[in-house]
Amino acid sequence: MAYFSPYIDASGLHIPAYTDIRDQLIADARSIFGQDIYLENDSQDYQWISAVSNIIYDAFLTNQAVYNSRGPSTAIGSPLDIIVKINGIKRQPAVYSTCPVLLTGSPGATVTNGVVGDSAGYMWSLTNPVILDGTGKATALATCQTPGPITANPGQITKIVTPTFGWIAVSNADYATLGAYAETDGQLRSRQSISTSQPSRTVLEGIKGAVAAVQGTERFEVYENDTNVIDSNGLPPHSITAVVEGGTNQDIAQAIYRKKGPGCYTNGTISVDITDQFGMPMPIRFYRPTYVDIDVVLNVKMLAGYTTETTDAIKSSTAQYIDSLNIGDDLTVSSLWGAALSANKVPNKPLFSITSLKASKHGQTPGTTDIVIAFNEVTRGNTANVTLNIT
Repeated sequence: MAYFSPYIDASGLHIPAYTDIRDQLIADARSIFGQDIYLENDSQDYQWISAVSNIIYDAFLTNQAVYNSRGPSTAIGSPLDIIVKINGIKRQPAVYSTCPVLLTGSPGATVTNGVVGDSAGYMWSLTNPVILDGTGKATALATCQTPGPITANPGQITKIVTPTFGWIAVSNADYATLGAYAETDGQLRSRQSISTSQPSRTVLEGIKGAVAAVQGTERFEVYENDTNVIDSNGLPPHSITAVVEGGTNQDIAQAIYRKKGPGCYTNGTISVDITDQFGMPMPIRFYRPTYVDIDVVLNVKMLAGYTTETTDAIKSSTAQYIDSLNIGDDLTVSSLWGAALSANKVPNKPLFSITSLKASKHGQTPGTTDIVIAFNEVTRGNTANVTLNIT
């Protein structure tokens, strides 16, 4: 294709290719210095023209990136962050998992800048300082030093990384509260699209948009029952039911209150009183999601190149897929095959094959039947719950 000057039309910005720029400069050089000038690939003049062409093309690509940054559908990175501020939202930062832990040791011992470890090798920082009471015990909050949905089951945080005089042991009796990875461009675009529904034509869309705009909100779902009877999810008649992960209770309740219709019942186990302009309290109810841990059992056949890193990759890919499902989404067991096989990262040379795969809710007998998730539940992946039988 021949060189052309960059232009904008109804379909967007058009720029010439690198080869078109190079060929045009070669043609210009021949017209200036004569058609017999030697400009083959091994000539110094060609190398110079090639370098200049690459610089010009880089400048055109930068212009194209700037042009695409004008709207949320094509902007990436920091330009997308700037665009979505128009809608009053910003990219959700990475969140670190937290877990309450019990420290034991000598009465009165003080743990400063304490760090503990789990069975998977992750480090967790303790609240600072931690002072053991008269019985030699203290409860502290451990925050994972690695961002993202790092799991820790009861009894997995037991290692003292920073030994301190008088501190003997650490343990966790509860599951960790999962963190989250920083919001991706695709996730931010999706949330921006939902947030623009606030001035929408329906109340339901407006509530979804308002909840999406709440700082810290991650996954959420809003259900409506406009009938006179309890629906299939067990939701009361003429009600709005929001299930929200992340954000503060007060901010979520305020967002629902601003958008709900008059006389509409808000359903849920969390209740927050919102005071209206006349000083009257209005209870706003919603749910926090209940996490459903999933057990997965895979029978895997090793192929050439399989290592322990492959085992970790299979577990991680499977757990990440389970974590990626939305609130109320059933888990289709067959979809786990694709998640596990995605660990085969070597093109045209698989490292393993899967001979069978079963899954279940944690503690139940694994099978091939799809796992039904309630409206206010969400699946939770955990590499510790992914079992590989390798042959």
